[in-house]
Amino acid sequence: MSDSSKTRRGPVGIDELLEQVRAAYERVDPEEAATAAAEGALLVDIRYAALRERDGLIPGALVVERNELEWRLDPQGSHRAPQATSHDLRVVVICNEGYASSLAVASLHQLGLHRTTDLTGGFQAWRAAGLPVSL
Repeated sequence: MSDSSKTRRGPVGIDELLEQVRAAYERVDPEEAATAAAEGALLVDIRYAALRERDGLIPGALVVERNELEWRLDPQGSHRAPQATSHDLRVVVICNEGYASSLAVASLHQLGLHRTTDLTGGFQAWRAAGLPVSL
């Protein structure tokens, strides 16, 4: 058996992938996300427009479509958002229920945004916790 076949694994299911990704950082609950935002963290809402229109927005959150996320948050990028000032920026990524945001965090970590995390339960958990939402 060659060395490469010893290390090669078969396909990974999404549940296993999420588990692997989430093992690399600490996720935050809604109250921790709100505290982080009050302390200067950037909340980033990656939900698609129909969900934002249906459920509302988190006041002060930067809305970035998922397919633009890396371009908008890369502090070295030519298409960065004005808020993307440093690789040391604390970022909390928020999707609808806390799944897509975990995969987004892994991608942002690869860009060097090492203080990025996501919201466990996503926007739905934020709303259920009674935290501010604007319609």
